[in-house]
Amino acid sequence: MSDTTPATTWLTQEAYDRLQAEHAHLTGPGRLEITQRIDAARQEGDLKENGGYHAAKDEQGKMEARIRQLEQLLRDAQVGQAPAAASGVVAPGTVVSATVNGSMKMRFLLGSREAVGTTDLDVYSEKSPIGSAVLGKKKGDSASYTAPNGKELSVVVDDVEAYAG
Repeated sequence: MSDTTPATTWLTQEAYDRLQAEHAHLTGPGRLEITQRIDAARQEGDLKENGGYHAAKDEQGKMEARIRQLEQLLRDAQVGQAPAAASGVVAPGTVVSATVNGSMKMRFLLGSREAVGTTDLDVYSEKSPIGSAVLGKKKGDSASYTAPNGKELSVVVDDVEAYAG
């Protein structure tokens, strides 16, 4: 059984505004520009061997996919301040300090990769292997997860704090 409930993505106001501006550009001037490039390439004649036409159509497809991604992300976004970490529970929008396999120290933001532009921290989605392992955990809790390379890793939550942006 699959979960069809849209995933809420936590975003800072700055990240939300940046994504909204990107969406406005792509749906306005971006679409107009790519349409003009396609029309200009179409005027050159035979479309079968027209590299400019095919490149512009490929770019248009990628742009439309990004527009759909942004629309979904903005529709499902939770905007505002990071959840208060006073509870000490790992949640989207918190900064997690953790020890992996007893020796590797990590400090990362649990949230949307779209927030990467606003932080120097590594950002992991709550759906990522480590994100889903620590989600809901408190300081001192441990969990295990399977890394993308197939290796089983253990993680201990060392600290949880609110993301200050």
